[in-house]
Amino acid sequence: MRNKLELSIVMPCLDEAETLQTCIRKSFSFLNKHNVVGEVIVADNGSVDGSQKIAEKLQAKVINVKNKGYGNALRGGIEVASGTYIIMADADDSYDFEKLQPFLEQLRNGFDLVMGNRFKGGIEKGAMPFLHKYLGNPVLSFLGRLFYKTNIGDFHCGLRGFSKEAYAKMDLKTTGMEFASEMIVKAKLNNLSITEVPTTLKPDGRTRKPHLNTWSDGWRHLRFLMLYAPNWLFLYPGIILVIIGFILSTILIFNPLEFKKFTLDIHTLLYTSTFLLIGLQFVIFFGLTKIFAVENGLLPKSKRYSKIFKYINLEKGLIVGFSLLVCGILLSIKGVLIWEGKDFGALNTNTTLKIVIPAVIALQLGIQAILFSLFFSILGLKNN
Repeated sequence: MRNKLELSIVMPCLDEAETLQTCIRKSFSFLNKHNVVGEVIVADNGSVDGSQKIAEKLQAKVINVKNKGYGNALRGGIEVASGTYIIMADADDSYDFEKLQPFLEQLRNGFDLVMGNRFKGGIEKGAMPFLHKYLGNPVLSFLGRLFYKTNIGDFHCGLRGFSKEAYAKMDLKTTGMEFASEMIVKAKLNNLSITEVPTTLKPDGRTRKPHLNTWSDGWRHLRFLMLYAPNWLFLYPGIILVIIGFILSTILIFNPLEFKKFTLDIHTLLYTSTFLLIGLQFVIFFGLTKIFAVENGLLPKSKRYSKIFKYINLEKGLIVGFSLLVCGILLSIKGVLIWEGKDFGALNTNTTLKIVIPAVIALQLGIQAILFSLFFSILGLKNN
């Protein structure tokens, strides 16, 4: 291990002349103090304040990354890193580059990704904006734990370490601040080992405004977490709507629901049947999104995914779809016969709509099932 480069310390940089020198010196101090064979890489994202010259003077490796964005800058620096392990952190002097040993130790112990946790290590007064500390970070971290079943307590800590091998498996794509969330999500989806170590956060040493935008960058993180968890975005809401819609619609078709101050009847049936239809659309969209994401390399292919084509295929989908169409047609015929019995005159809407509404919904569900089966089969051709 000592005969080759063990650690690359990577810093994204955009006009960090005020603090970059301190961060680089602390990084080299850490390497020398702990006898670590390593390098310091500054991934510059178009600085105009002389940051590049400062880094070169201090013998850091400077990589010029033309494409703007936090994710772009980090990817540019990480991809040229020669170390077995990589530790990344912002160049604003809010993290202590002299205290990287806990991260390196856990990487040496075999963990693929080592996250810092500022809430466990300590956040100095003024180091984190109020909204970030008490709303943004806790909420997004909670959603990350909920969606991806991970125990990470600080999803957005900028100080983290990982092996170069693990980084290749993550296959990160994002260009902005959501890069931080993508790294954890991809590590979890690829079954990489993750752990946390306490770290401290102090106020940064810059006089200019930070690049982070509270609302737009927060939304980018939230959007990413939702899009990479289609089960929470589409499947679970869809199942809930289907269950509610099916149960209430079935009850209302036979009898109204009477309460003390109001009654649910035919007009409510219109809404409950719509719940059923919308719910199924959510479930279908989940299936199509999942297939598209896996087949295009956005999500890893699991064993469960490979089995799905054994249970859901074009033939079964067409059978279900045409069965629903037949039900819809038969109910429609029954409705017409009732109308004929009235000499095609005025009808009792409470009676006929309880036949017509299920007929229309059955026809719509049948068409959707057929179209979904066809598209599902096309997207999954590689698995057939």
